[in-house]
Amino acid sequence: MTVVDEIKDRVDIVDLVSDTVNLRRAGKNYTGFCPFHTNTRTPAFVVFPDSGTWRCFGECNEGGDIFKFVMKKEGWDFRETLQYLAQRAGVELEPMTPEKKERDETLDRLHELLEEAVIFYRHYLLNDPGGKQALDYLTKRGLTQDTITSFGLGYAPNSWDITLNHFLSKGYTPEDLLNAGLVTERREGDGVYDRFRNRVMFAIRNASGRMAGFGARVLDPEDVPKYLNSPQTALFDKSRLLYGLDQARKSIRALDQVVIVEGYMDVIVPHQAGFTNLVSPMGTALTEPQLQMLKRYTRRIVLALDSDAAGEKGTLRGLEIARQAMDHSEEVVFDPRGLIRHEARLQADLRVTTLPEGLDPDEIVLEDPEAWQRIVDSAQPVVIHVMDTLAANQDVDDPKVKSQIAEQVLPLIADVPNRVERESYRQRLARLLHVDERAFLADPSGAKRPARRKRRVETAEQEAPAVVMDGKKQRLFMEERRLLRLLLRNPEELYNLDRFLQQSGLSRFSYEEFEHAEHQLIAKSVQASLEQDVEDPQVFISENIPETLEELMKELQAPPQMGEPTDLQLREDLIRTMLYLRQIRVKEQFDQLFNLQRDLQENEETQTDSFHKTVLQYAEILRLLNLALGKPVQFN
Repeated sequence: MTVVDEIKDRVDIVDLVSDTVNLRRAGKNYTGFCPFHTNTRTPAFVVFPDSGTWRCFGECNEGGDIFKFVMKKEGWDFRETLQYLAQRAGVELEPMTPEKKERDETLDRLHELLEEAVIFYRHYLLNDPGGKQALDYLTKRGLTQDTITSFGLGYAPNSWDITLNHFLSKGYTPEDLLNAGLVTERREGDGVYDRFRNRVMFAIRNASGRMAGFGARVLDPEDVPKYLNSPQTALFDKSRLLYGLDQARKSIRALDQVVIVEGYMDVIVPHQAGFTNLVSPMGTALTEPQLQMLKRYTRRIVLALDSDAAGEKGTLRGLEIARQAMDHSEEVVFDPRGLIRHEARLQADLRVTTLPEGLDPDEIVLEDPEAWQRIVDSAQPVVIHVMDTLAANQDVDDPKVKSQIAEQVLPLIADVPNRVERESYRQRLARLLHVDERAFLADPSGAKRPARRKRRVETAEQEAPAVVMDGKKQRLFMEERRLLRLLLRNPEELYNLDRFLQQSGLSRFSYEEFEHAEHQLIAKSVQASLEQDVEDPQVFISENIPETLEELMKELQAPPQMGEPTDLQLREDLIRTMLYLRQIRVKEQFDQLFNLQRDLQENEETQTDSFHKTVLQYAEILRLLNLALGKPVQFN
């Protein structure tokens, strides 16, 4: 992950823009008045949290990512903006040293090793007699062959060295296997042995789908612990991973909701049944980094707890977090106070639902899928859930019971940041306990709100998850990279590109068309290289690119895998890529304008002539692009 990607991952674009623009929610996006031109009638400035981008559909018609926003707002160059956003994100800027390059290459090697391990364990599950018990276990739990494959399930052989010897024969070293968490060092320090033995294996991936580690469940009831995870490694940090997020993120965005469950099968079986917005913290309490990850996809979070964790075991023991040890299976204590603090910091909607006694999500879904949907739909705000749980099966007419419930609920209400919500919860509690609400206001336990802890700034040492994009954004990103590769091979081809565009009735190439700030800088250097005649364009480009983009430049300038194209092939590829990139972006912006127009109509807001003119302009550009893509590349 580049430092630019890490900063984008940590800085929420809505929070950043909200510092200077008054935004209001409009569906999944946010709208406001553009800060870059005068406009007091139509809120044509839109922020798209899913992609981390913004665009003005009004007079200035500009857009970009967080870097472009800050650069335009403050008038800074890329270096100044990078330093500011890195400080805001808590990311340390490091030059690309040989040591850092070596570290990046080592991490890539570990990712590849873990991918091979998925194939290795799958082979033993499906093709080895020793894996029959594991396969029977999975099929009895209701899994199909397709699900087993798509989730990377497998079987670790009942041996101390099969895994070790297999990967040594493939050229990996014992140190590689230790760093990947596949083997364990002997206490005597004289060698290593397989960490996972005679267990069902669950592949654990980060949000972008890259392998991070494994979870493993025993098959022999006498073995302990019941669940064993990869140890803490450079890739596997349990507090920063959510099982199933790589498979669920698109569904979470589409439904604008995520459901948190406890175990691996609680994610897999519902996913197979069509409930694809579930993730699991793998048996530990939710952490701030995990919730920050989810915030990028939705702010509507439902916590599905079993009846014990959501009831007396969790709520009557001080309401504090009980984190389990990394490799032990212990109950997770429900922490409503911690959830309320998370909810306040994230400005999220955190709700809780309780499962029927003795049933897990996978069992509920297999028995009655509609029952699972009803359970999720019945989720309540955290405070209400605690109130109802504490009052269940209690004599609320008993003054002692009233006092005990109030003592535990009032501090939770005091933690709620919104005054209207606090008043509503106090009124509900008063009705529940049949007391006068004024008794709560006079109670010191509910009168003062505890001082909030300042939000801890994440440090660079805490690895951030990889940047994730949906399919369309990923396509745009890759097309921008492709266009830059072609331009860097022969900058002078920009003249032919402009000529074709103008003949097709389209505007000339501009570096501002690129959505990503680092891409803009490289494209700007390409344009500038043709506006000077002192140096060769490619030399000029290499000398004027910021040091922070050197690694990206090396990637873009790498020799093509299929060999060098001819001049004619390069020209046609360049033109087609430019047209295709514009077509995707204009179509997306046209759709965004349509949605914005609908939101304005629903809110009975005035639409200016400028707004309608912009809609027509995009429609005309889209028509010309379609025409240009349908004709051969030639010059008159």
